Amino acid sequence: MRVKTGFVRRRRHKKILKLARGFYSGRRKHFRKAKEQLERSMYYAFRDRKQKKRDFRSLWIVRINAACRMNDITYSKFMHGLKLANIDLDRKVLADMVMHDMPSFNQVVEMAKKALK
Repeated sequence: MRVKTGFVRRRRHKKILKLARGFYSGRRKHFRKAKEQLERSMYYAFRDRKQKKRDFRSLWIVRINAACRMNDITYSKFMHGLKLANIDLDRKVLADMVMHDMPSFNQVVEMAKKALK
């Protein structure tokens, strides 16, 4: 006697099609197309969770560099000066200071310049 997969298949298909809600056209309605699109979407989601961290770090560096140049110092010299001055502020915090509290960032730059001399 052969075994039919009715219940198991329906449950598997429903799981995939539920995840495919919001996709366009047949990618939401047809199991095979939905499964292919879902694999690709999950791959992109996994990859881009890592990529987002890189993108934000580079954005912070661009902002810090622009603010440093306004204070007549390069980004690399500024970061080296922070190390010498034992100031442990990460790039996220420094970029936030640039955006919201420029006077305090200018003070940090002056401290880094003093440490370089």
